[in-house]
Amino acid sequence: MSPKRAEESDDKYVIAREILSRLGDRWSVLIIYMINGEPVRFTELKRKIEGARPISSRVLTRTLKQLERDGLVLRKAYPVVPPRVEYSLTQLGQRFLNFAMEILDWTIEYRADFEAARVEFESQATRQ
Repeated sequence: MSPKRAEESDDKYVIAREILSRLGDRWSVLIIYMINGEPVRFTELKRKIEGARPISSRVLTRTLKQLERDGLVLRKAYPVVPPRVEYSLTQLGQRFLNFAMEILDWTIEYRADFEAARVEFESQATRQ
């Protein structure tokens, strides 16, 4: 970080850190990926996600609320009985997904380099 940036208020970077942490949490990127395309209902979304790994309704609800709060996901409730709610990506969410996919592609492209670095690190650690 440059000295100028270090002098600036830390508050300026709070949102950036929060949003970047979405890339590293367990559920956000997967949920955004599963929402991509047509609007999806909660139970359908839960079923799609559980094809990859189990998720509780509570965790899914909490993560969707965070994503909605950040402007990445749009929640649309219909005034019908039983209640019907659909989720879709906002433009911001679509851009977020595009960046996340670029990072995924980058990690796949350099997978061998990461593996080689890990092997080298482990061999050095065992020599010490």
